[in-house]
Amino acid sequence: MQLTFDMPESAFATLHQAPREFAQEMRIAAAVKWYELGRFSQGRAAEIAGLTRAGFIDALSRYQVSPFQYTADDVAEELRDAD
Repeated sequence: MQLTFDMPESAFATLHQAPREFAQEMRIAAAVKWYELGRFSQGRAAEIAGLTRAGFIDALSRYQVSPFQYTADDVAEELRDAD
């Protein structure tokens, strides 16, 4: 599937990116955010981003998003259940 939308030329100049690079970065940023919100698994988010899973984990690091989808409460509950 292909999406098309208008973007001001100044956006590319500001970011010092060509339109194709900008589009790829948008795919990655969207996939990272959707993963962070718990809407997609790592595998599906990597596919959306056009990356391998390892590449997506690297992208998570660049965006300062944890590769683990556990909250502190989730971890505490897992530890309680382990006893």
